[in-house]
Amino acid sequence: MNNQESVLIIDDELPIRRLLEINLTANGFGVIQSSCGKDGITDAASHNPSLIILDLGLPDMDGITVLKNLREWFFKPVIVLSVRNSEEDIIEALDSGANDYLTKPFRSGELLARIRAAIRAGEKSENEPVINIRNLEIDFINHTLKKNRKIVKLTSTEFSLISLLAKNQGRVLTHQYLLKSVWGYSYIEHTQYLRVFIAQLRKKIEDDPAVPELLITESGIGYRFAE
Repeated sequence: MNNQESVLIIDDELPIRRLLEINLTANGFGVIQSSCGKDGITDAASHNPSLIILDLGLPDMDGITVLKNLREWFFKPVIVLSVRNSEEDIIEALDSGANDYLTKPFRSGELLARIRAAIRAGEKSENEPVINIRNLEIDFINHTLKKNRKIVKLTSTEFSLISLLAKNQGRVLTHQYLLKSVWGYSYIEHTQYLRVFIAQLRKKIEDDPAVPELLITESGIGYRFAE
């Protein structure tokens, strides 16, 4: 990990910021700290960090408002770190543009792993013609997927779904986001479509579909393609 990479922490709790700073600097990251939403937005614009860690309970404005403001112009990863742990809060944050969501109290090792994964995923070009993930090769130009160098037959919908997940590797994509992107707005409540197609994909790409290692379920929220 490049030691020039920096993380902006937007959190009003000083002990949390200090803990994060200790762990991040020990792992080669530069750290910028903001204690409120307004300063966080300004610091994001001034410092252009590699990643932002965002609390939702800020003193001057709600974190979701900060996130939506950032997503108008800031396209690098944002990880929400919050005491809010309801499915509704998590889904709202992910749908508003968060790349990942962790609840407090958190494990420092897990947070660091997710930061590294989010930065790696963010560095991938959206126009990259081929992505190699473990034993899979996904060719976006020729619309083909190979497992262990052998072509796997996919329907156009299956390919669209796995392409979307692979391009957002490591990021949790909500049911609504996937349905809207692959099937359209009129299917946004049809979560059974996802269950059926995810099950089909797992049979084709997982070594053991009953214990998936690539297409990971985030219960009640959505799916993510594993690192």
